[in-house]
Amino acid sequence: MKLKYYIIIFGFANFTFSQTLTLRECVEMAVEKNISVKQSALEIENANVDKSNAFGNFLPNFNAQSSHSWNIGLNQNITTGLLENVTTQFSSLGGSIGIDIYNGLQNINQLHRANLNILAKQYQLDNMIDDIKLLVANSYLQVMFNQEILTTQKSQLIIAKEQLKRTISLIDAGVLPVGDVFELEANLASQEQSIIQAENNYILSKISLAQLLQISDYENFNVVIEDLDIPFSTILDNSPKSIFEKALTLRNDIKLGVVNIEIAEKDIELAKGSLQPSLRGFYSYSNRVGYSDRLIGDGTFSDVPIGTVLSSGETVVRPIENTKISPALSLSDQLRFNEGQNYGLSLNIPIFNGFSSRNSVKRAKINLERSKNSLDQQKLDLESTINQAYNDTRGAYKFYEASQKTVKSRKIAFDNTQNRFRAGAMNSFDYVQAKQRYEQSLSDLIRAKFDYIFKLKVVEFYFGIPLEIK
Repeated sequence: MKLKYYIIIFGFANFTFSQTLTLRECVEMAVEKNISVKQSALEIENANVDKSNAFGNFLPNFNAQSSHSWNIGLNQNITTGLLENVTTQFSSLGGSIGIDIYNGLQNINQLHRANLNILAKQYQLDNMIDDIKLLVANSYLQVMFNQEILTTQKSQLIIAKEQLKRTISLIDAGVLPVGDVFELEANLASQEQSIIQAENNYILSKISLAQLLQISDYENFNVVIEDLDIPFSTILDNSPKSIFEKALTLRNDIKLGVVNIEIAEKDIELAKGSLQPSLRGFYSYSNRVGYSDRLIGDGTFSDVPIGTVLSSGETVVRPIENTKISPALSLSDQLRFNEGQNYGLSLNIPIFNGFSSRNSVKRAKINLERSKNSLDQQKLDLESTINQAYNDTRGAYKFYEASQKTVKSRKIAFDNTQNRFRAGAMNSFDYVQAKQRYEQSLSDLIRAKFDYIFKLKVVEFYFGIPLEIK
């Protein structure tokens, strides 16, 4: 009972982790797990943070501050004016606000540049995804190709075994000489070697695709294997020029190049803005509170000598109000009496800064020319790639048609050879040679089919047709 239970659990586990994926599922998985894609997505988030900073430049800067201090030890008593060992306390608070009124349109240009940078990062991500799609499609078709080669080799092995068995029967019946069996046995061994090589190629292609998808358990991973026919497509009815013109509107690397030019143009405006005057408004408020006693008038006056008349020698006096020590004012009174305000405008006119600003403008213009040259080169590369892909696809289809004719001819020749061999009119060496030529034509046909399909998908992809295998 326990053994049955374990078998059920084990079988369920295998079923759970077994994966058979379509091309679309493979592409989605590769994009989802690809580290470079994740990094590029983080770049977009970072670009959005830069946009937030650019938007914040339009808002005023506001700062507040406060402090409380103790003066301990030998200090001047602010009440009596004498040096004493006394502790005094002070509190202060304040705030300031500033806003850019004009700074050479720097804030507006920085916001525009931030928006363009977000767009550039998105195109960069999309272009990376396009490359991953083509890479996955190639690996996916390679798995299907190796699987079909393996299936064909196994079918030929069955035929070889049946032919060997039939030949042995004919030898036993005296129809064929004994020596014919050795060539067939060698052919059977060669067929088994081909299967081992085909199995190895199939496993390696699965591993390669699994690595793209970051699947560690490649043994329980497979692709959807169906009878893949040559897809009907009218893409080759278009000229390479029309495909190129369509690709110019769809390719993300071209869009990225256009946005990079716009960013370079915006950098020139930013560099020129640093040469213009800037005007800034500001306002600040301050207040303070003291906790020491204070001297105030007591309402009585005393005559204090302030000088002497030279002619008469008479002393000149002045009545001065007598003072007394009084506690500090209340907090509300001090806040009312001690507040201070400061506001105004600040104008900054750049005159000379060691050619730094002007050189920044020159560098920005040079970068603009670089971006334009880069876009022109991307267009030339794209046109060359499309022309080559178009001609390769046409050539691949012609090669596929020729391979079909070859298989048909080889099949007829092999059937004729097989009939003659069974009738004893041909030796085993010539029979094996005909069989191997037929098997090679089958492999060439499979290779031609998948080569054409992939090249066709590349051209369709440039034309904006999604990658699908049906």
